Amino acid sequence: MLILRSSVASPYARKVRIAADLLGLSERIEVAAADATDPADSLRRQNPLGKIPTLILEDGSALYDSRVIVEYLDHLAGGGVIPADPSARFTALRLQALGDGVNDAALLIRYESVSRPEALRSGEAIAHQQGKIDRALDALEAAPPAGPVDIGHISVACALGYLDLRFVGEWRTKHPGLVAWLEKFMRAVPAFEATKA
Repeated sequence: MLILRSSVASPYARKVRIAADLLGLSERIEVAAADATDPADSLRRQNPLGKIPTLILEDGSALYDSRVIVEYLDHLAGGGVIPADPSARFTALRLQALGDGVNDAALLIRYESVSRPEALRSGEAIAHQQGKIDRALDALEAAPPAGPVDIGHISVACALGYLDLRFVGEWRTKHPGLVAWLEKFMRAVPAFEATKA
């Protein structure tokens, strides 16, 4: 049995769980909660970075981060979410980088706005990260993911889901095409709703 050290709110762990479902591997993965802020959590021994998600393999070794885990699961399943064709593959991987980049920026905004002491918070830092999100969403609005569902689609959907979770869907008013795309994705991929925090 594989063990996925995870948190319900993590968009990266959600990406892994959705990919696993699409690959038919969910039954082989036990999801185990991890607290990346707790020094006593075994996560820090399993992953020196102390980050989630981390996948514990049957031999006790660990894989991290989400991109490596999805690559491993795709290999284990014989393919399915990372296209083999070079053109489709690099389109999917580029979309994955865009979705993950939105999550990276959103997490930094959240940390700056919630975790840092108020006196140390930087509006400039928040605006810088928000600019990344805005440009990414504008690019996705102009050209939403197309074709069969792959890791790029999953990553973008998880990024939009995280923006809904942490920023009450503020992105939706300016991006109706992306809203329509996400609704279509949700109908096609039931695991998206099933993994919602």
